[in-house]
Amino acid sequence: MTLRADTPPATVEVRRFTTAQRWIHRTTAALMGVCVLTAACLYVPQLAELVGRRALVVTLHQWSGLALPVPVLAGLASRAFRADLGRLNRFGPHDRTWLRAALHRDRRHASRPAAKFNAGQKLYAAWIAGATLVMLATGLMMWFTHLTPLLWRTSATFVHDWLALTLGIVLAGHIGMALADPEARRGMRTGRVSREWADREHPLWRQ
Repeated sequence: MTLRADTPPATVEVRRFTTAQRWIHRTTAALMGVCVLTAACLYVPQLAELVGRRALVVTLHQWSGLALPVPVLAGLASRAFRADLGRLNRFGPHDRTWLRAALHRDRRHASRPAAKFNAGQKLYAAWIAGATLVMLATGLMMWFTHLTPLLWRTSATFVHDWLALTLGIVLAGHIGMALADPEARRGMRTGRVSREWADREHPLWRQ
């Protein structure tokens, strides 16, 4: 049996993420979502009145924050996840080219070379990892008040509150960019993307 000449070719797909990597992302996103939502309920008076049960909200916020690093730590058992961490931690000349194009709002694909992760994704990953560690450290100072002096706790509260606001803005930007790229979302949802998308958005990626 032969295919007709006018039959469109099947879309070639490539694997982008393993099942373990996708679950790490989903679990981390869920815990981060709980942290952000409970923080909003604690700091926005209208939400606090609507939700009530402040003690429960505080408990959810504390334990979801403590659990936030757990998926990443557990994911270190995955070779694919460790390999992606290595990719995210390395900057090359093409990443500087990508950043220059982004700063000049040059949207041409040829001006934004990228391997498996582009420079923007690498910066986001580094920032979110650092912010999570700072939030965890300052949150522990605020939770266990007898472990640190008053000045430290006051400073920790200031850093925690303002970094939480910044974190919310950055996360909103991350979600907005994900919503604008259905193929990238499909890659995180199913683990596979089309080769056309991979060649266009990540031409230096060798699957």
